[in-house]
Amino acid sequence: MELPHHIRVLYRHWSRHVGVIDRESDLANLTIVKEICDFAHERLSIWQKKISNAPMPYTNDPILQRYRFCNVFREFDKQTIAIHTTLNPLRDDFPLWLLNMFYCRMVARPETIESVGLLSFDPEKNRELYDRLMASSRPRYGTPYVFPVSTIQKSSTPNRERFICEYLPSIMQKIAGEIESWRAMSVLGGVKRTLPVFGFNLEFLWTEVLIDIAYQYPDRIDLFAAFPIGPGSIPTMQMINGAADFVDLAMRLRSIPFETGITIDGVPLRLSVENWEGIGCEFRKYTNLRAGNGRKRIYR
Repeated sequence: MELPHHIRVLYRHWSRHVGVIDRESDLANLTIVKEICDFAHERLSIWQKKISNAPMPYTNDPILQRYRFCNVFREFDKQTIAIHTTLNPLRDDFPLWLLNMFYCRMVARPETIESVGLLSFDPEKNRELYDRLMASSRPRYGTPYVFPVSTIQKSSTPNRERFICEYLPSIMQKIAGEIESWRAMSVLGGVKRTLPVFGFNLEFLWTEVLIDIAYQYPDRIDLFAAFPIGPGSIPTMQMINGAADFVDLAMRLRSIPFETGITIDGVPLRLSVENWEGIGCEFRKYTNLRAGNGRKRIYR
């Protein structure tokens, strides 16, 4: 199927994610990799049926029918769509866009952002936003991206609200200047370059934000390059090859001739290293649930 227009125009990286893979990975014939690919194909099939308003159930797999999973393409997730739609008017002002992208990912609840508004580099406006944030109804924050409050408790902005409204605006222009100097930086390299400037070890949040940067400013970040392998994806990588370097293993997975079934102007949409890392996370959830373990997030 062709990528829906509203998703195609929301992001600016698609031209770098299409094409036919001209090489074949040595991993393609492994039984576990075939099982992972089958899982990813079924997830993509479910997404296509859902957006096409096909009748339920979208799958015969009892685990995928009952429990929630992230999409193979993070760009298709409701929260990512909501955040990028909200920040779309800021795309020509990278420092301001970056400030608010980090803020949105930190809050992880679009309803809160809609209620209290966006950050600026004007301290007075941010003080007003702080008051609205403190007065906002709970739950104020979402759960997809857990923010470790312990990281900031000994700082001059020791709670989330002050960190958002005071610290983020004070540092983000400097970080934006650093990122604007990059060309085709890997996410792995970008995290290493960003954290010392930022001053707090929020590796997971910065990984997420650098992915968002790649969606809108693809000259700066290359999602087909080296990518951090998070703890959620490591068990899957171990199933494939426990002795391998997992970053290298994910980069080898990108060479599998995987058919996503999605095209842009008839040209196939490919899986990036970022996609494979995410598939690893979701496959770990799937195997845990199949074994009767793991967090049971019911699909509704």
